[in-house]
Order: sequence, then structure tokens, then C-alpha cells
Amino acid sequence: MQGFEVYSDASVWQQTFDQLALFWSFEDVNATWVLVGSLLLGMSASVIGAFAFLRKRSLLGDALAHAALPGVMMAFLLSGSRDAEVIFSGALLSSLLGFWIIDWLPKNTKIKPDAALAITLSFMFALGLMLLSLIQSTDMPNKSGLDKLLFGQAAAITSEDIHLLVYVTSAVLITVILFFDKFRLIAFNRLYAQTLGISVRFYEFLLALMIVLSVVVGLQLVGVVLMAAILLTPIAAARFWSHQLSYLLLLAGIFGALSASIGAQISYIAPAMPTGPWIVVSLSLVFFVSFLVAPQNGLIKRYLDYRRLRLRVAQENILRTLYKLLERDHFKRNDFTVAQIIALRNIQVQTLKQTLKQLQKQGLVRELGDGFALSETGLRRAIELTRRHRLWESYLSQHADLTSEQVHQQAEHMEHILNQEHEEQIVAELMQRLSDPHGQPIPPKNTIEEL
Repeated sequence: MQGFEVYSDASVWQQTFDQLALFWSFEDVNATWVLVGSLLLGMSASVIGAFAFLRKRSLLGDALAHAALPGVMMAFLLSGSRDAEVIFSGALLSSLLGFWIIDWLPKNTKIKPDAALAITLSFMFALGLMLLSLIQSTDMPNKSGLDKLLFGQAAAITSEDIHLLVYVTSAVLITVILFFDKFRLIAFNRLYAQTLGISVRFYEFLLALMIVLSVVVGLQLVGVVLMAAILLTPIAAARFWSHQLSYLLLLAGIFGALSASIGAQISYIAPAMPTGPWIVVSLSLVFFVSFLVAPQNGLIKRYLDYRRLRLRVAQENILRTLYKLLERDHFKRNDFTVAQIIALRNIQVQTLKQTLKQLQKQGLVRELGDGFALSETGLRRAIELTRRHRLWESYLSQHADLTSEQVHQQAEHMEHILNQEHEEQIVAELMQRLSDPHGQPIPPKNTIEEL
């Protein structure tokens, strides 16, 4: 067939490999600038954005990014210049004005903080779009490309932009290192920080200023619309991996830098694909991978924990049922059939047999002919569970206005969670109470020795 060329996977892979090799040779100055700029922005925005995320002000970065647009357009209208310093100054002043409006509205009106964010974001963005339309309708030189600030244009990054990124990244990271304790305290307990005499308003302004600087300096790379993703997605992904703030900031910085590197490489291999959106897509992939497989709070980990908990609860319920049968026969008989267990515990036969096999493997239950008996270890565990169940029933009966059935249902859950410390606290509270609200004896710790 004429004109038909067989698609060669090998040639595509070889071409991609050659492009990557050229990218990492740093011979292409523009590609190097894009990589360096993306890495600096990824690290600084991820670290400072973490504090906005932890203070539950995630939309602050988004609002400030949109608030920068009218400042950029006004700076261009007044100066006719697109120099990095001019654009940066206009965006900085505009974002600070947006921050002032966001802070002023809730304090001086009945408008809630989230509504103030939404109002400021929409107003400033609309104003910016109007100014952009005005500029497009004039014959001003250098006006082409201003609309690229909406989604970023990393390929147009200059050495002046890199210098600004270096200054801002250094300022952000040094500020976080110097005032880490203050920022941490304000992020988790603002009122406690005030009682310690810390100037909360000053550190909140300093934090907001660092966020504004990161937002403004990142407009050229990822644009107004996508800047919030650079600030928030890394820390959201890091939350699945750790609970310690220092590790969270480190992980957020690594995720931001990794995604920036991936975005820069893809846009270099495929020039039609912009860097900013690819950085955001890479960050989103990091987030979903973390959501699924993170060992601390990932979905798979939580699912496995849930399965283990359900299995343990099922096994402990059978142990306690065997103890109740034992107790019902005044401890004269330790051999009960499946039918006797089911009569006391609502459970399917197949599930019960599987659970009994699991208990046998753990040495907690022994099979005797057609019946099953608690081993010594199983009896100890069954006494412990029954004791905690009845103690909790007694505690609720004494301190909560619940019916006996409600008390029992609550204790069915709590008996699997209570530990030795909780048990001792309840015993001290109940003043050596001997029976539960249903009249059943609370087995003492030395029950097994007595038996």
C-alpha cells in the first residue's frame, strides 16, 4: 500500500531517549531555565502552601493568584514594559491588595471568611480579564502573550525570571526555617499561640507575604488558574505518608520538585504540551498514588487494617460467647457445639466454622469431638473481654442516660478497643462494683486461677 508507513515503536522510544539525554545534558539553555525555574517553584510553593493547607485556608493561594492578574495588566498599561521586575511588582501589589480585602471583609462585616475569599477571587479575576481585553484592543507593542499568564508559558521564561525565583525561593525557605516553631504553633493552635504572647498577626502577615511572593513569581510558569494546585496538592499528598510537620514539609517539597521535573521533561519531549499543566497533572498522579499506597494513611493500608479489625472482632466475639456458655453452666462444662454457639451469637454457620478454625490455629480454642472448648489462653482472653464489656456497661449505666440495650450495644464495640489503662481508670471510677447493669458478675482478674 503506497503512502503507508509502519509505525515503529523502537524509533519513537529511541527518539524519546535521545530527547531526554539532550535535556539532561543541559546544552539547551532554555530547557535548563525551565527545569531550574520549575524546581525552585515546586519546592518553595509546596513548602509555604503547606501552612495555608494546615490552617484550613486552602483557597487563599487560589484567591491571591487570581488577584495578581489586574496588577500585572495595570503594570503593563502604565509602563508598556513586560520586564520581569515590572510584572512582578504589579502582581505583588495587586495580590497584597487582594489579601487585605480577604482579611478586612470578615473583620468588619458579617461576611464569612470563605465568602470573602470567593468575592475577592471573582472580583479581582474579572477586573484582570477586563484590563486584558482593554490591552488587546489597543495598539500597544509587546502586548502579545499577556494572555499566556492565565495558564503559564514556561518556554518564555527568562534569566530575570530565574533570578526572581532564586530570591523568592531563598526568602521562603529561610523564613520557614527561622520561624518554623511559630508557624507550626499558629497553624495548629492559634489561640494557644496568643496566650503565649506570640504576635500572631505579624506571623500570619509574614506567612501570607511568603504565599503572595510564591504565587506571583510562579505566574510565568503555571499561570493564574493552576497556581493553587502547586501550593496545595503536594501537602495533600504528603498527609498520606506522615503526621509530623517537618516530614510533611520535606515530602511536600520533594513531591513539588519531582512533579516540576516531570513536567519540564515532558514539555521538552513534546513541545506542544505546556509545562504548567503537566506539572499539575504529575502532582495529581503523585496525589492519587499516595492516596492508594501510602503506608501511613493510604487506601489499601486502611482497607487492610479494617479487614484485620473485623476479623479480630469476629474472633473475640466467639471467645466471649464461649465464655458466656461456660458461665451459664457454672464452669462445670467446657465443650459446646456449633448449634449452642449460634443460639447465643447471631452468626452464619459457615462464618462461625471459619472463625473457629482461625481460633484453633492461634491456640485459643480446642476441638473436642463435635464441640469446641476454650484453651487456657483463650479463656484468659475471654475473661479479659467479658470483664471490659461489663465494666463499660456499668460505667455507661452510671454516667449516661441510656437504656440497658443501648448500654449493651455500646459495650459490644468498646470491649475490643479498651486497653489496660482504660480498664484501670474505669475500675477506679466504679469503686469496685461487682456486677453489670444486667446483674451479671464482672469477672475479677484472677478468675482463671479460681477456676
